[in-house]
Amino acid sequence: MPLFDLPLDQLRNYSSTALAPADFDEFWENTIAEARALPLNAVFEPVDNYLSVINTFDVAFSGFGGDRIKGWLHLPAQLHPGEQLPVVVEYIGYSGGRGLVNQNTRWAQAGYAHFIMDTRGQGYGGVSGDTPDPHPSAGGINYAGLMTRGADHQDNYYFRRVYVDAFRAVEAAQSHPAVDPSRVVLTGVSQGGGITVAAAGLTAGRLDGVIAALPDVPFLQDFPRAIDITPRGPYPEIASFLGRHREKYEPILAVLNYFDGVHLGRAATVPALFSAAQMDDICPPSTVFASFNNYGTGSSGQGGAPEKDIDVYRFNNHEGGQEHHWIKQLQFLRKVLSS
Repeated sequence: MPLFDLPLDQLRNYSSTALAPADFDEFWENTIAEARALPLNAVFEPVDNYLSVINTFDVAFSGFGGDRIKGWLHLPAQLHPGEQLPVVVEYIGYSGGRGLVNQNTRWAQAGYAHFIMDTRGQGYGGVSGDTPDPHPSAGGINYAGLMTRGADHQDNYYFRRVYVDAFRAVEAAQSHPAVDPSRVVLTGVSQGGGITVAAAGLTAGRLDGVIAALPDVPFLQDFPRAIDITPRGPYPEIASFLGRHREKYEPILAVLNYFDGVHLGRAATVPALFSAAQMDDICPPSTVFASFNNYGTGSSGQGGAPEKDIDVYRFNNHEGGQEHHWIKQLQFLRKVLSS
């Protein structure tokens, strides 16, 4: 794949043309308040993972609308009595779910508590999932996939439910006695990276304890540009839908603006390490830089805007930095935790 997007010097200064809706803050304030009015009911059931160095719990908690969301909590087996660990809350890429019980334990291997949130209605590709999406809008008219599900109105849009699930996943992780609720890290790749940005913004000022965000080649950023230039899914689901429903571009874009990480991340207050790949034709680098450049710019805390950095992988497509980037994430977290 050639370098098809803006050159790096322009990427570093690129900002989206997307404008947040006038009632953006009110919409999310009401959405989160409505969700938190319902009991969390987080349950952790020990489960055999066939590993000698990791202990795992099968997790269930109440997300959007009280719907039960699944997850895993992995802990290093050699925990001292009463010890509490920093927790890494991980969100999953598009089409994937939480996977099998021992499929992804790397953050626990690094000494952290590792909470993996299943993604409602996904788990049909990549890795398996166990959480349905029972919302009535799931049966509406939309393109095959999830990008236009419920896009008739912001109240019904699929990612409203997912972002609320992500917020409540942080609360669920914090509720386990082996987790230090004051040291929560958010992370994910692609869709998981986009959910990370959203959760960083939504928890700011509403939920204490989040200390860092690690969005890796994040999806769900800068919808106007992404729809126009992205040649490979999932963004083209929206373009394909609009190719038949030609009159719906402006109404759908108005809905998507409530869920754009460019707007949600602006409220974030915690340090962040992003990544972008210059040959990425799924999450184009300009959309990632739009998010990175806006991240934390709405922070009004005494310390000003949060520290942030971005690693750029010039010759990689959507796989990004992979194992090389994970080392940088580990180094970044050591720095954050020692400060």
